[in-house]
Amino acid sequence: MDAQGQGGADGIDPADQWVFDPNTGNYELRLNSAGTPADAAEPPRAPRASRRRAPEPEPGGRRRAGGKRGQEAPSGPASRRKPKPKKSKGKKVLYWTSGTLAFLLVGGSVAAYVLYQQLNGNINKVDIGENNPAVSDGPMNILLIGTDRRDGKGNKGYGDAGSVGHADTTLLFHVSEDRSNATVLSFPRDMITDIPECKTKQDDGSFKKIPGEKEVRFNTSLGQEERDPGCTWQTVEKITGLEIDHFMMADFNAVKEMSTAVGGVDVCLGKDINDPKSHLNLKKGRHTVKGEEALAFVRTRHAVGFGGDLDRIKLQQQFLSSLMRKMKASGSLTSPTKTWKLAQAATKALTVDPGIGSLSKLADLGKNLSKVDLKNITFATVPVVDNTDGATVLLDQTKAEPLFSMVRQDISLTEVKKKEKAAKSKQAALLKGPKAAPADVRAKVLNGSGKFGAAQETVDWMQNVQGMLRTSNGGNADAEQKKTTLEYAPNQADQARRLADSMGLPASAMKRGTKDAEPMAEMTLTLGADFKEAGTPIAAPKKAPKDIQRVEADDKNLCAK
Repeated sequence: MDAQGQGGADGIDPADQWVFDPNTGNYELRLNSAGTPADAAEPPRAPRASRRRAPEPEPGGRRRAGGKRGQEAPSGPASRRKPKPKKSKGKKVLYWTSGTLAFLLVGGSVAAYVLYQQLNGNINKVDIGENNPAVSDGPMNILLIGTDRRDGKGNKGYGDAGSVGHADTTLLFHVSEDRSNATVLSFPRDMITDIPECKTKQDDGSFKKIPGEKEVRFNTSLGQEERDPGCTWQTVEKITGLEIDHFMMADFNAVKEMSTAVGGVDVCLGKDINDPKSHLNLKKGRHTVKGEEALAFVRTRHAVGFGGDLDRIKLQQQFLSSLMRKMKASGSLTSPTKTWKLAQAATKALTVDPGIGSLSKLADLGKNLSKVDLKNITFATVPVVDNTDGATVLLDQTKAEPLFSMVRQDISLTEVKKKEKAAKSKQAALLKGPKAAPADVRAKVLNGSGKFGAAQETVDWMQNVQGMLRTSNGGNADAEQKKTTLEYAPNQADQARRLADSMGLPASAMKRGTKDAEPMAEMTLTLGADFKEAGTPIAAPKKAPKDIQRVEADDKNLCAK
């Protein structure tokens, strides 16, 4: 079938072949041997009352109409629905499952999922040496990359025809462990950073080492020097301290196809824009853009704000937020026709890691991520300051580190209502109560952070700055660990609270034992990868630093100026 879902030689729209099966509660794509619909008389969508789970079968394989095992079928008039014929060998059956929204990447990178098996071949995979499971029980980080590569269908006519592409638009989609919220970090392409050494897989299965570079533009982490998405992956991990689970990458054509498939994306401009470089020509006010006009909207930058990449990021965040709302509200994923077009547009434009390299894996991921309410999704731009050259920017460490710390510790940038507030939880209560005098704190410090000399640095700070003279260096921990922990006995609780207060430990770091310790016993503080330096709080701030550029996904009143 072609990209528009119009069928093969017979010219049949796949959407017309979806038939609701009341025995399974699903839709079937049913074809006879000639490729024509097997039951064209069926309506494309069943009434709400009939969409219910099918009854369980009896032990012998029979199914009673009453629905429960051992019950006789209720008496009454026979159903007017014609009995369904048995499936023949020539008949192919595909089930449309209850998945809703994977998610979409603006600026050229889009992902969606649908379980049409024949779309599997559309998805490109790049083996970057990671093969994580599609879904994990903890927080998840998905790297979304939009490349400005110019070759391929639909991508010609933009800039350098021979360009190998860059990481033109890069976002890190962080989803909290409880799936109550998500934070999307945008990385300016012209931010000066260090790109670590990385490896790229060759055709013969071997890996080629690509040397790292110091103080270069972020967007050169992809394409340049034969770097693949794994190099951008490692660059983002190095900048943020977050561990990435998956990546999704697509090109210019994805924006055009996706925006067209959903019937256009609603955007707003605070002033007239006529940008000959991006070919965007729109008047002030609200518009619905799709195709080439949608691509021009996410690419324009010279006619908005100060004409830089930071202002373009605002447009991209507005576009993506609107696209997500459109898909949620318009029923795009409950219509077979729209679903088919979305799936075609997304999968043909999509390149992913092997961990999500099939429709079934993308479906699992998308269904899991769709639990997040749009009102609890926040887009934020990584804080930067102007560089002296006037063309690039530098990471603003003062603001960036608290922001990254919040994301690492799963703290939302929006107010999320939960059944139990953290302050009322049993774990948080461990930080409340009397605190021992600094001189009475006895603790042994182990280094599990991976940073050389971290334990001695901490002991020096405790003794000389905090007055905790009864602390000692316990050397290296048995293994490195992600999080800093403090192990203590019940009768050391006041000492633990004093140490936690001085170190800025989160409640999750407190590991209280069940038996009292001897009078002279030491607590054990094990530094994790979240340890930065002595005197820097390990717990993340409760609120993001001021002046962080951010956008709420459910904000319908955004208007670019």
